[in-house]
Amino acid sequence: MHTTTPDAARAPFAPLPWTPDCERPEDDEAETARELMETMGRIAETVARDEGHAFRSVHAKSHGLLHGRLHVPALPPVLAQGAFATPGEHAAILRLSSSPGDLLDDSVSTPRGLALKILDVAGERLDAADGAATQDFLMVNGPVFTAPDAKKFLKNLKLLAATTDKAPGAKKLLSAALRGLESLVEKAGGESATLKALGGHPATHPLGETYYTQVPLRYGPSMAKLSLAPVSPELLALKDAPVDLGAGPNALRDAVVAHFAAFGGTWELRVQLCMDLDSMPIEDASVRWPEDLSPFVPVARLVVSAQDAWHGGTPAEEDRLAFSPWRGIVAHRPLGSIMRVRRQAYAMAAAFRRTHNGVPQDEPLNT
Repeated sequence: MHTTTPDAARAPFAPLPWTPDCERPEDDEAETARELMETMGRIAETVARDEGHAFRSVHAKSHGLLHGRLHVPALPPVLAQGAFATPGEHAAILRLSSSPGDLLDDSVSTPRGLALKILDVAGERLDAADGAATQDFLMVNGPVFTAPDAKKFLKNLKLLAATTDKAPGAKKLLSAALRGLESLVEKAGGESATLKALGGHPATHPLGETYYTQVPLRYGPSMAKLSLAPVSPELLALKDAPVDLGAGPNALRDAVVAHFAAFGGTWELRVQLCMDLDSMPIEDASVRWPEDLSPFVPVARLVVSAQDAWHGGTPAEEDRLAFSPWRGIVAHRPLGSIMRVRRQAYAMAAAFRRTHNGVPQDEPLNT
C-alpha cells in the first residue's frame, strides 16, 4: 500500500466550509419525515405479510454480502478527515442490492445499490447511544438522486408503495419495454434516471458499476459526495457487461456469486469536495456536481478477496445487519432535506425488521 496517492496530492486546496446556513429546512419537513416513516412502514408490513419475513423497506433484495478490507493511505489535511483521518486498515462489509422494497424477479431491472459499512472508526458519534464504532455509506449506481428534495422523494416513494407486491407479471413486461426505451436514449448519447428507476435499468453486471452517495454529507469541516469505483482488471472487465436476466429470478445474485467464487476485486473510494454552493447545491440532490470544478479524488482502497458471496448463513447475517446514512460519526453527518427525513424512517424500518423477525441487529465488531 502506498503512503499517498498522486491524485490526492492534487486535491482542491480550499473547499467551502460547512456552516448551518448551508442547509435550509423545507416547510413542514417534520410532517414529511412523519409521512415517510408511514410509507416505508407500509411497504415493510406489506412485504412481511406476503413473504412471512420482514425485509428492508427499500433495497430489500440482496445480490451479495461481501467482507473486505479498506486501506486508508496518508492523505493531505484537506482529505484526512473523519474515517480517513488516520492511515490504516479497516474491516468492511458490502451489501449489493436493488432499489425496490419488494422481492422482485431480477428481470424487473432497477438501479443497483451498494451499502458499505466500515468497522472500527474513531470519532464522535451521530448517535452517542448506539454503542457502535462503524461508519455506513449508502450508494446507488448513478451520480444524482431521482428527486431534488424530501417532498418529491416522499411523493415518489408513495407511488412505489402503491404497487408493492402487486402485478409482478406486468412489472416484468413494463421493465422489458422500459429497458428498450432506455437503450434508445443511451444510443442517442443520453440517459434517463426516471426510466431506470421505473424498471428500465440496462441488464448489466452490478460489479462493473460505479456507485455514488448521490446526496451530500459532512467531510470534516467541509461538504462532499462520495463514490466507489472499480479499479482492478477483473472488475473493470465487467463494466457494461451483459447479464441474462431471464436466466433465473436471482440472475444478478448468481452473477455476483460466480465472480467471487473465482476472483476478488478492488474499488477506489473517492471524495468530491464542495467548492461552490450555486453549482454544487446541498438541498437539491438532483443536480450533478460538476467534476471539472471538483473532481472525485481517491481517499481509500477497498479490497475484497475471492469468497462465497451468498451461502446458507447469509440470510441470517443480513437480518442482523442494518445500514443507515445516520450510522456513523459527526465528521460525516448527512446533509440536505432528503438525508434529514431519512433519519427516523431508517431507524423505524430497522426496528420493524428486528421485532418482526425476532433477530437482534447488532453492529459488527472489528475483524
